[in-house]
Amino acid sequence: MLRSLAALLLLSTAALADTADGEALKAMGWDQIVRQARGGTVNWFMWGGADNINAYASDYIGAALQRDYDITLNRVPITDAAEIVNLILSEKEAGVTDNGTVDLIWINGENFRSMKQAGLAFCGHTALLPNDRLVDWDNPAIANDFGVPVAGCEVPWNTVQFAFAHDSAVLAEPPRDMAGLIAWIKANPGRFTYPAPPDFTGSAFVRHVFIHAAGGPEGLLGPFDQARFDAVAGKTWAILNGLEPFLWREGATYPTTVTQLNELFANGEVAFTFNYDPAQFGLAVDAGTYPATTRSFGLTDGTIGNTNYTLIPFNSPNKAAAMVVQNLLLSGEAQLEKARTEVWGAAPAIEISRTPPGIQAGFAAIKTHPSVIPAAELAKSALPELQAGWLTAIEAGWAVNVGN
Repeated sequence: MLRSLAALLLLSTAALADTADGEALKAMGWDQIVRQARGGTVNWFMWGGADNINAYASDYIGAALQRDYDITLNRVPITDAAEIVNLILSEKEAGVTDNGTVDLIWINGENFRSMKQAGLAFCGHTALLPNDRLVDWDNPAIANDFGVPVAGCEVPWNTVQFAFAHDSAVLAEPPRDMAGLIAWIKANPGRFTYPAPPDFTGSAFVRHVFIHAAGGPEGLLGPFDQARFDAVAGKTWAILNGLEPFLWREGATYPTTVTQLNELFANGEVAFTFNYDPAQFGLAVDAGTYPATTRSFGLTDGTIGNTNYTLIPFNSPNKAAAMVVQNLLLSGEAQLEKARTEVWGAAPAIEISRTPPGIQAGFAAIKTHPSVIPAAELAKSALPELQAGWLTAIEAGWAVNVGN
């Protein structure tokens, strides 16, 4: 049985001494690390719900690793990173300290907090990566993962911000703020739903309602506060339970993943879908899944933005090769490739101004897909992510008071 995230937090929050191979790597120069990495295999556990992202990882990154470093990339698709956190915890408790299953994981939020607090992350190595110079660690949104200091334990990969999508041929003018969206749902029964938490995207929608119920994020910033949570939670559950009769299938069931929500939107069963990665809307249009009249938008009272990362577990047997993967993912070339709208359209986690002129020109030449709201426009009303303690409490509260 999978251990709950709450159980992870019962462990000591003191950082454990690194494994011997990790300490040895941190004493090496980059050329030595690359030599040690050659011929290795990296088991990269990552969300596998988007074909274009899978292709980017396996075909572009995997091919470059094989060609330039003789490293084999084994992409392992997952649906919930929390399950992999529990796997690594179980290995630690079983004494598996140098031959773990996972070499690299795509992660952020409460899962990172759990791994850091439980001593499950390989830390202190990120400054050794040559492309670390491209990262603006003075930016609090990069240096802190959902309010938790990164502190050399993970490497940024993408920056994202939540956005909604609609078919402009069906709904010419969507609601522009959360109050308007709530009113629209009640006026259009059966045309809206959201994935049930702990689905990552569904949980984000619930957090938007929570922030709306709080009157904004200001009182929710910083460590979790039980009294403040209790004051806002009751209003949030009342809003969501009030919406339930007006949801798709009258709220008798919820999609379990954002992929299922996307299918409902593609079939015209619901009027909206949403995603932390608005580029996915344009890719779905180009694939013929969504209508060409699909358009995306933010909310005037803001949508949540965050950074996601890659992390090497403390017991990875292939740390050197995993570091080479992290360095490649940070490179200007790799960040530019995934920023191309026909590839992924992902916003970079590096400072473009720190890349060579050719890379900067490549970024400047990218044209935003007509179905995708420009990142700069969306960023005008960005909301901060809440610290992980809030996320855990909101998801647990939803399960008891709404989902049940």
